[in-house]
Amino acid sequence: MNATTTRGALLAALACVLVGGSFTANSLLGDYPYAGGQFLRYALACLLLLPSLGPDAGARIRALTPRQWARLVLLAAIGMVGFNLAVIAAERTAEPAVPGVCVGCAPVVVAVLVPLLEGRRPRRAVLCGASLVVAGACAVQGWGRTDGTGIAFSVCALAGEVGFAVLAVPVLRPLGPRLLSATVCGVAAVESAIAGAMLDGGAWLRRPDATETAALLWQAVIVTVIGFVCWYIGMQRLGAERATLFSGLIPVAAAFTAPLVGTGSYGVPQAVGSALVGAGVVLGCRARPSSPHHEEMRPLTSKQV
Repeated sequence: MNATTTRGALLAALACVLVGGSFTANSLLGDYPYAGGQFLRYALACLLLLPSLGPDAGARIRALTPRQWARLVLLAAIGMVGFNLAVIAAERTAEPAVPGVCVGCAPVVVAVLVPLLEGRRPRRAVLCGASLVVAGACAVQGWGRTDGTGIAFSVCALAGEVGFAVLAVPVLRPLGPRLLSATVCGVAAVESAIAGAMLDGGAWLRRPDATETAALLWQAVIVTVIGFVCWYIGMQRLGAERATLFSGLIPVAAAFTAPLVGTGSYGVPQAVGSALVGAGVVLGCRARPSSPHHEEMRPLTSKQV
């Protein structure tokens, strides 16, 4: 890998590690209204991102086509609000490992889906790497008790994880990572407010206590602002196929941090799974671009970063 792809790999890895470590914060928000928490998280993240946007941000937003706006709405609804809701719903009747294993299949789905949407064949090295990542993620998390409802919502969570990457591809270049992150956070905040008002009425939002405030700040500042920007910069440099390989680090990071709060242990299966994830990421990232027009081959301007 050259310097551009190496930096992209490091940023994608950092983003996924932050998401994996955020599961501890999620456990502290069990009593807080779901829609209200999502609204506060994404609204705050949007506000924090605004000062980092360039002077031409408004012009780039106005230049978006209706089709691109539709993608942004779907990205926020499926890949952000819907993904989190599906995970919560799945864990009502399934052990957390079940949606975790399903979401861990995202690298394989993206490795097949993105090339097909672009009219080309999937790359063998990326597919092999994605398969190793999925096997490693499954080994790290294991499998748990569930029912049909839990499996259905776990599949919905997988769709959300895939959508978070695939739906962003056509709008990443015109907006750039920071403006894209700010825009989808703003859209997700509006969607969360609408969903909360419709489902929970006046109880959809309340003042969080000290613990909930700390958890929401962690999610907004660390996971969303830093994590989203790092993820989209990484995807801009690596492409969606190879960047999604790093999602295998999410369960690995969760497994590493779980013993710190007494919610899990790190043993031989987790070590073996972590090694498989690492091997899959290395194998997949060594694949060459499918064409000279691949994203990583195009120079990036300061406006797009």
